[in-house]
Amino acid sequence: MTDIEGATLRESLRQLVRHLGVLEKSDTGEGGISLAQCHALVEIGRDGKANLNELAQRMHVDKSTMSRTIEQLVRAGIAMREPDETDRRYVVIRLSKTGQHLFERTEHDMDTYFQRIFMRIASEKRQQVLQSLALLNEAIMHDAQG
Repeated sequence: MTDIEGATLRESLRQLVRHLGVLEKSDTGEGGISLAQCHALVEIGRDGKANLNELAQRMHVDKSTMSRTIEQLVRAGIAMREPDETDRRYVVIRLSKTGQHLFERTEHDMDTYFQRIFMRIASEKRQQVLQSLALLNEAIMHDAQG
């Protein structure tokens, strides 16, 4: 990769992250939760339940950071801690009814938004975009693993 290509990749990703960050902040503001809390909400909502270690690993944060994030969701009435049904020594995190409603609304809003964005891409380029994003995500994950 040339210096110019590296700089172009960096600038494109910087702008993309900034645009998505603004989008996510504006969407989570309505529910009164932070961006980190919104990411945790989605992870829990998609699986139906999670434990602290799983969430910390998926979100690439340490366990204490995830614990504080979950504590804020519990205090806000969005999530609940419950004993694991199969092993009562473990705690499972689930969404409350309020949390489930917020999750469903967030998923719907994000799906609608990204469908709208995707339709703005020429139909003959859509698969190329998806393949490129998959390659980029794979490269980033591989690099993060060492």
